[in-house]
Amino acid sequence: MTDRTEVVVVGSGFGALATAKKLAKAGTPFVLISETTEHLFQPLLYQVATGVLSAGEIAPSIRSILAKYPNADVRLGRVVDVRPDEHEVDYVAGGAVHTVGYRSLVAATGARQAYFGRDEFEKVTYALKTVEDAERLRRQILRCFEEAHTTADPERRRNLLSFVVIGAGATGVELAGQIKELAGRYFEQSFHDISADDVSVTLVEGAGEALPAFGGKLSEYTKQSLQKSGVDVVLDTFVTDIDEHGATLKAKNDEERRITAETIIWSAGVRANDFAGVLAERTGCATDRAGRLLVNPDLTVGGYADVYAIGDMTSLNNLPGQSPVAMQGGRHVARTILGKQGKGTPFKYRDKGSMAIINRFRAITRVGKIELSGFVAWVLWLAVHLVYMVGFRNRYVAVMSWFGSFLGHRRPHFHYAQESVTLDADVPDDMTVAAVPPRVDRAPEKEPEPEKVSVR
Repeated sequence: MTDRTEVVVVGSGFGALATAKKLAKAGTPFVLISETTEHLFQPLLYQVATGVLSAGEIAPSIRSILAKYPNADVRLGRVVDVRPDEHEVDYVAGGAVHTVGYRSLVAATGARQAYFGRDEFEKVTYALKTVEDAERLRRQILRCFEEAHTTADPERRRNLLSFVVIGAGATGVELAGQIKELAGRYFEQSFHDISADDVSVTLVEGAGEALPAFGGKLSEYTKQSLQKSGVDVVLDTFVTDIDEHGATLKAKNDEERRITAETIIWSAGVRANDFAGVLAERTGCATDRAGRLLVNPDLTVGGYADVYAIGDMTSLNNLPGQSPVAMQGGRHVARTILGKQGKGTPFKYRDKGSMAIINRFRAITRVGKIELSGFVAWVLWLAVHLVYMVGFRNRYVAVMSWFGSFLGHRRPHFHYAQESVTLDADVPDDMTVAAVPPRVDRAPEKEPEPEKVSVR
């Protein structure tokens, strides 16, 4: 059987949530389908990776956000097909395919990491697009410092404490700055045999500027701030090869260099998620090289007036792939669906400014012709991101974590347990080495007899 509703929203990011909230407040029935039931505040993922915040503080449940609206139906599933002529979408949940009929469809599935034709890099690098990515990177950072503390091999210690970040966009700059800051403000306090000078962080960018989207004085300020903190900023340089032991770089003058490192973080590009390709095929919508939908000025897709796409999965007028664009797009689409503006009304983005954090007490901000850098921009960055965080409790916990991390030396969400490994030495087969304290897992010699139960 096919469920039917007024609107189907696909995704749970900034654009999807902005659409859902406006529909919910108007009392319009809708079904929101997402592969995850969390609303991820992606700009703060790097703080999860570096132990400042926990995943729960930046990824609240979208069910709880919309719980007070009886017209909101949140479903966990992956949308796999759409039939725009029949006004139906198919999604997989619980091992079965389900179908939902709609009057309007809003796609907001975001983007994933792009490797520019070198998909093999995904297996040997760390990305930062999901909560799982952030937690995986955090474990890797902690593992490197823990093993560097105990190894007796100088070369291995050097490789463990070497980090390479590919891409000097906002994510790359934030990570490079934070990892170097971690070395001096946290790990140097925790490991007395590791100093900030022992930790190498290299930021690689193919363009001639760090944070090239800003350019000019702000990009130069970013570069100088990173270099002052000890980050090696390498510009006009591309990655030609990556393996488990490091990366090969090639400058524009054809000069090559090899960097050995245990951790390589890839933040060099994005492409639309797979659902964009499905939607393009079903609607006849063109896409760009990154797989993003070339939507119409009113954010409709192809020749269908009742199918919309917003956010990072779309391309329109060279708008940046940022959360304000997705949120404004979501509200624009919701107004059209609710009849508060005429169909075909072009989307007009109101640029409220751009900002990026570099490291503690340093950030850059541009609002129109006004450019700010340093401590004032850093405070503004914190304030703006605090406003956009969902939920009072999340804001309160974030403020307390920021105080402890940026004003103190705390990283409240750093914890690490060594994974179980089997010893190569001559030890009993049933013995394993596990997290401290070590334990020996042995099978019981005899199965316990079941208790006898009498029934009266």
